Amino acid sequence: MSGAGWQTTSMRSVSYRDFLAVNRGGGLYSEAVSQRLGALIASLGHRLGLSPAAISVGNVLIGLSASVLSGVIGWGSFALVGWQLAYAFDCADGQLARVTGRASPAGARLDVLCDLVVQISVVTAISAFCPSAHGWVLALFAGTWLVNLVTSVLQSTYPLSLVPSAALPVRLVKLTRDYGFVILVAGLTLTLRPQWTFGLVLALTVLNGTFLLATLPRSPRCPRPAGPRHPAPSPHPSHRTQHPPCSPAIKRFVAKSARFLRQTS
Repeated sequence: MSGAGWQTTSMRSVSYRDFLAVNRGGGLYSEAVSQRLGALIASLGHRLGLSPAAISVGNVLIGLSASVLSGVIGWGSFALVGWQLAYAFDCADGQLARVTGRASPAGARLDVLCDLVVQISVVTAISAFCPSAHGWVLALFAGTWLVNLVTSVLQSTYPLSLVPSAALPVRLVKLTRDYGFVILVAGLTLTLRPQWTFGLVLALTVLNGTFLLATLPRSPRCPRPAGPRHPAPSPHPSHRTQHPPCSPAIKRFVAKSARFLRQTS
């Protein structure tokens, strides 16, 4: 957005409802709690003149601190409170950027990198509560956990929902894919029943792995004809292979992915 547009956005009154209206969802719990907390933080940040990048950095500082303190000291209460607050900051930076017109590719890259740092710290802290677990179990847990980050990046471009229903029973089941709810359960486990952490690790590994396997067959594919650059036309139209056309959403997904890889390389 141009400088004049940003000044117009800054000068007009922006309310909590404006920030909440541009939230990206995330699930039943995230919409009811995390996105609302994010709107409060975005509103306060706007009044203080903070940039979306500053909110993203706050997400890293809070999330990383909570993970280190809980993993090193062994107090799960740091994780319970800190991870929820960090996720609220993660929701707030996008809301602030969209409302004030300061969304940019650089800001999107920073947001993804901050999310990656926080989620690596979350996985590390949870694993620290399982000292007797086999290394391959924790490695599998960490690998499948990254599905959360990948799906959150892709969700804005390509719908990955296996059951596209807004019914309450379906949304309750989907709480297992709601990042805000997952870190709530993890924080409560570390705080109240740390001896159950290994069971939580196994459950999350199975859930994330199952989701990944179920999503792969639905991945978008845009077939490209093989052969020479200018193939000779078939003499009979019936002999030509009919490829299904790519939808606009898939084309946008491919273009955005390629652009993101170029910018981060």
